[in-house]
Amino acid sequence: MSDLVLIALLTAFQIFILNRVALFGQYIPVLYPVFVMFYPFFRNRFHFLALSFILGLCVDAFLGTWGINAFATTVVAYFRTIIFRTSTDTTTDFFSFQGIQWTQFIFFIVTSIFIHQLLVQYIEFFKFDRFFEILFNVIVTSIISFVFILAYALAFKIKQKV
Repeated sequence: MSDLVLIALLTAFQIFILNRVALFGQYIPVLYPVFVMFYPFFRNRFHFLALSFILGLCVDAFLGTWGINAFATTVVAYFRTIIFRTSTDTTTDFFSFQGIQWTQFIFFIVTSIFIHQLLVQYIEFFKFDRFFEILFNVIVTSIISFVFILAYALAFKIKQKV
């Protein structure tokens, strides 16, 4: 599947389905960062960063969030290798989800989605007097998004493919 088609599908799914699902009245699951998390490591890094920016920008265009999602998605894409190395304690330059344990795979997903949500929500809602409220929102949204992303990873057998 073409990367641009996948970006279009993830954007449409996020905007037209997931953004209409507010769990517990206020927490919206986020699935579109799976593109950043599961993009093959061996492909062109600059192409990957550009596609990640386009994905975030597409989400921003529909939500009217002025580049917040583009920024967060690009930052996670830029630091993805570091997040992966930290999650797996690997020192090699060859990365694969096949060679890591499930706990490391889950830690990589949790870390990536937490950083993404932290950036999105603190940029969008930041006020010093709401610090803990926003942090709680980041944690709950990250947990809910983790469930959706893990379901995606299991459904498409990401750990075995990439």
